[in-house]
Amino acid sequence: MSEESRLRWQCRRGMRELDELLLTYLETRYPLADEAEKAAFEAVLALADPEITAYLLQRQIPTSEPIARVIEQILRRPPA
Repeated sequence: MSEESRLRWQCRRGMRELDELLLTYLETRYPLADEAEKAAFEAVLALADPEITAYLLQRQIPTSEPIARVIEQILRRPPA
C-alpha cells in the first residue's frame, strides 16, 4: 500500500463531513506541507475519532501546538 493510499484510508472516519475535511486537506494542503506539518497531520489521524471530531467542530482546542496548527489548516477553505 502506498503512502498516499494509507493516508487516504486513515482519513476515512465514517462521518461524511469529517471524511471530506480530512480528504480535502490531504489532497490540497498535504502535498505542499513541510515534514513537520506532515508529521502533525499523521498525528491527527492517529487520534481517536471523538477527539478529532471535537477539534474539527471546535469544541476543544488541541494542547499540542503542531496539531492545533494542522487543525487550523484543515478548517481553512482550500484555494479555489
